[in-house]
Amino acid sequence: MKFSGKMIAVLIAAGCLQMGSGCGQGAEKQAQGEEALQEAEGTEGQQDLERTEGLQDLEGTEGQQDSEGLQDSEEKEGEKGQKEAEGKPGQQDPEAEKTDAGEQGESEEKNYINPSGMTLSERVGAPDGYARVEAEAGGFQEFLRDYPMKEHGSPILRYDGSPLGYQSIHCAIFDLPLGTEDLQQCADSVIRMYAEYFWKTGQFEKISFHFTNGFEAAYTKWRDGGRIHVDGNDVYWTEEGAYDDSYENFEKYLTIVFAYAGTLSMEGEAEPTDFAHLKAGDVFLSGGSPGHVVMVVDVCENEAGKKAFLLAQGFMPAQNFHLLKNPAHEDDPWYYEEEVKYPFQTPAYTFQEGSLKKLCYGEEELR
Repeated sequence: MKFSGKMIAVLIAAGCLQMGSGCGQGAEKQAQGEEALQEAEGTEGQQDLERTEGLQDLEGTEGQQDSEGLQDSEEKEGEKGQKEAEGKPGQQDPEAEKTDAGEQGESEEKNYINPSGMTLSERVGAPDGYARVEAEAGGFQEFLRDYPMKEHGSPILRYDGSPLGYQSIHCAIFDLPLGTEDLQQCADSVIRMYAEYFWKTGQFEKISFHFTNGFEAAYTKWRDGGRIHVDGNDVYWTEEGAYDDSYENFEKYLTIVFAYAGTLSMEGEAEPTDFAHLKAGDVFLSGGSPGHVVMVVDVCENEAGKKAFLLAQGFMPAQNFHLLKNPAHEDDPWYYEEEVKYPFQTPAYTFQEGSLKKLCYGEEELR
């Protein structure tokens, strides 16, 4: 993967030729990134990096959320039970599905969540009238559907193990490694999931991500003993380590990527897509400082070819990668193609038209 000259020029013109712009990548993340770099390289005295100010702590005062387009999730608690019987594409009218007289004639509600399910596909059932799209054997969709989930009802935890002050926007949590520093935020969580897939399927040459200034950090070069040095906005490789293909070294590599990549660099690794071509791994992406990204983790389709999809996100402070509810009908986590209008509202961010993107990780060069 390479940034095009046009993308580098855009970053320079926007004043973004600096490290780690993205969801909440501020001074605290900068300091932790520098510490991680020193630990991984065994050197001291790294130059401070120029960084943009990140998003303030999502909680601010406990329970308060103030990012751009952020919705007050706590208010959604009172909206449960107001799910419209109509307007759910591909589903039967509940009024036409009355229970026996002994159940007081109330309409049945589909239970989408299986508390005993321990993978994504086991935990969340497909909507009525839809079927999960076929997953390629060994592909990313299969990887995501089979990914282990934390026990049902688990809270979202920060990187330090403490629970967030709000727990109303998610319906499941991926058992994705998080680390103990405030680094694995929104873009980082998406990068982590792709990297884990490539690692576990032996596609090591595809593990390569860009820093915000355009520098390409290839895992295979790190594995072979290369180490990254940062001097202001200048980043370069040196050969000072030994070959190390351990998972521990892989995680050290990711720590460096998380410190200096973000939604801005992700914009340079993405291209527009549409619902006709929607697949797992696509994202709704708003590159900026701050910016945000959520990832499509599963896709269904009805007989008319219309899509339904699930979304997951990381956020700031660094926290568990979690499956989002749909604020339009919180008892049903699926997002339906017919319902998507811009600005597109998710529980924690509102995306503008043009934000649906395909990530080009693993491709030789961005188109």
